[in-house]
Formats: sequence, C-alpha cells, structure tokens
Amino acid sequence: MGIEVDRIITGDCVAAMAALPEASVDLVFADPPYNLQLAGDLLRPNNTRVDGVDDEWDKFADFASYDSFTRAWLGAARRVLKPDGALWVIGSYHNIYRVGAILQDLGYWILNDIVWRKTNPMPNFRGRRFTNAHETLLWCARSAEARYTFNYKSMKALNDELQMRSDWFIPLCGGPERLRRDGRKAHPTQKPEALLHRVILATSRPGEVVLDPFFGTGTTGAVAKRLGRRFIGIERDPDYAALAGERIAAVTPAEPELVAPAAERDAPRIPFGVLVERGLVKPGTILFDSRKRWTAKVRADGTVISAEARGSIHQVGAQVQGAPACNGWAFWHVEEKGRMVPIDAFRQRVRTETA
Repeated sequence: MGIEVDRIITGDCVAAMAALPEASVDLVFADPPYNLQLAGDLLRPNNTRVDGVDDEWDKFADFASYDSFTRAWLGAARRVLKPDGALWVIGSYHNIYRVGAILQDLGYWILNDIVWRKTNPMPNFRGRRFTNAHETLLWCARSAEARYTFNYKSMKALNDELQMRSDWFIPLCGGPERLRRDGRKAHPTQKPEALLHRVILATSRPGEVVLDPFFGTGTTGAVAKRLGRRFIGIERDPDYAALAGERIAAVTPAEPELVAPAAERDAPRIPFGVLVERGLVKPGTILFDSRKRWTAKVRADGTVISAEARGSIHQVGAQVQGAPACNGWAFWHVEEKGRMVPIDAFRQRVRTETA
C-alpha cells in the first residue's frame, strides 16, 4: 500500500498513526510534551514573567497518565516504522528517563543518547539550581537486530573531518528563524533547524519519509523538504498546523546531488596481483605508458619488470620516469584491439564484481 506524503495531518497523533500503513515510514522524529509540571508562573528577579511552557498540551494529571500517553504514541510509531527505520525523541530531565524506559519496554534499541548543549540557554532566574543548558535526544533502532541508516561520512564532513561526537553545541532557535505572532513566540518550544538538519542528514536518505507526530510549527517538515526527504506531520492544533504549512511552502528543496550522503565506504583495495591471478592481466603481458615511451612486463606475482627496474606498478612507473612517485593504475596501459586501455579499468571491473 502506498503512503501519501508531504502533508500535515491535523488531529491526534495516535489515531493518525493508526491510520497510516504499517511499515511505511523510514524515520520518526518526535518532540513530545515534556510534562514540565510547572506549579505557577516563572518570574525573573525583576518580577517580569518568563515566557515559558504553560500550554494545556503539556499538562498531565500524574506520571501514570503521562506514561500511558507515551506508551501509546511510541507503540503507534513502532508499527509504522519500516524494519530498518529509526526513531529520535527529544526531552529534558522531566520526561526523558521515563520515555527511555518505555522505549526499551516496547522493544526499541537505543543506539545513542545525544546531549544537545545549548550555547545560549535561558538562565536560572531563582539561582537555586544549575542552569538547564541541555536537552537529551535518544536515537533508537526498531529492534536490537534491526539494520539502520547512519551517514557516518556526512557527519564527519559536517564536523570538519572529525568524528561527530554525541554532544552537540547548537544555539536555541532565535532571530528570523523564530516564528512570531503579534511580537510573541508563535510556539514556546520551536526547535532550531540546525538540530533537525543534523538528525535528518545523519539518519535518512534522500526520498525517504520522515514522520513527526508532534509537528508544531513544522521545523521537521521544513528541513526534510530542504534536504530532499518526504515528510508527514501530525499536529492537533490547527493554528500551529496552518503556520507549519505556510512555512514549508516557502522552502526550496536543494538540488538532489547536493543532499546525497557522502560515500559511506572507501572503494575496496584491489592489489594489482589480484588482476593477474584472475587472468584479467596475464603473466608476460606488456604494459605501456599512454604514449608508448616505456614498457614493463607483468610477472606472475603481480610485480612488473622493465629494462631499468623491478617492483610494483607504482615503483617501476616512478623509476622509468625518474619521478619521486607514480600512480601505476593511471600510468600503465595494455593494448587491446589497437587501443590503449588503462589497467585501472580492470581494477574497476573487480570492484564491481565484489561490491
């Protein structure tokens, strides 16, 4: 059964996911209510009110009701995930430990916990606790045995060719990116696009379907569209859903070749001797440079011999030219039916057969 994508569903996330085909989604990113349990207004030292989260969607009667809600949406998400799909969920100390236990109870396999360290956190105005400067993301495979996507080389490239760590320094959403209504934040917990860029680039491929069951104002959809992914957003507040639709409509997708993951594997190393033992280049074959200035004869052990030298294709290529180094794969050719064929063509044939 196909799945309709690039759309926003207005309604309850559990019911909406129940209506989607089973095993139809590649990646889930979830930013659920945190159940902050705020007892009253949060005030600054000058008695001005902090614009915190006091919306009804973040309020639950008790931990048991929050756990029941969490179990329901995580179960629905697991049903729609493909066998090799994955799920991300973000939270704070208020909820992430409860979410993590339920994830494991339902059969998810936690791959990493990521610490999103905010470079510009809100200060602790009362001065009675440490400043809450981070949130936690859990990245999970559908099961312990499941395959999953991880674009390791893309993450390394994003991090200046250093292996990406599990602590991410990213500022809170602000500036022109922050959606506002009448001068106030349109949504109290809008996540920065940089955070979703990293999540989606790391753990999905172009054309795959990203589902966000708590869509809010559409950060996941905007980033997914820009990166050439398809999206499904579920949001029960029609005003948020409308804002998300307007926001995503203004996004221009990047060209496909610009969002393809970096190659995840280096091409396998193929010694020249493998070509000899497979009979692609036989012992006694004469190798030439492209202009037939130098020659070398192939030996059964994969070395080559010329009038001046004996050794690997690289060593002999360098010595006949009087050069400090040589790429023998590009330098040496064989003659086939009157045309010069670089020996690298035979190496590529072997790589194709072993891919």
